[in-house]
Amino acid sequence: MSAPAPRSELPTLPVTFRPTRTRVVLLTVGAAMFVVITVIALTLEQLSAGERSSFIFTALLFFGVLALLSRPKIVANEDGVTVVNLTRTRRLSWAEILRVNLRVGDPWVFLDLSDGTSMPALGIQPGIAKQQAVRDARALRALAENHGTGTDNG
Repeated sequence: MSAPAPRSELPTLPVTFRPTRTRVVLLTVGAAMFVVITVIALTLEQLSAGERSSFIFTALLFFGVLALLSRPKIVANEDGVTVVNLTRTRRLSWAEILRVNLRVGDPWVFLDLSDGTSMPALGIQPGIAKQQAVRDARALRALAENHGTGTDNG
């Protein structure tokens, strides 16, 4: 017989799950790119004012894209879960979440929902910090099992 998977302790609510290392890398690279491109635009004497502003606008655009990529998070509280992905935010009650999945090779957590669909939740990503993502996925799964349908949370 195989031993059951270790049950995660329930985190204190409210709790926010986000890929912190990925976020730090993206925002650091974005800020560094913005500074370098802006300094280059301001130090090149042969550029016109319009060319300089287009350099700075491009640097700002790069930073904006990286900031958008660093946005995902999952916020769990007593009422349910708020999933913030790149461009969309969705509020789910605990009863809507049937299962929290993070399989080997998955780029992020998937939530199986009561309407028969599966929703990506980019706030837990195993890319840079695999062990942290596994711990977060287990914690979110334990919360969903404790607060969801079929349990008496009484």
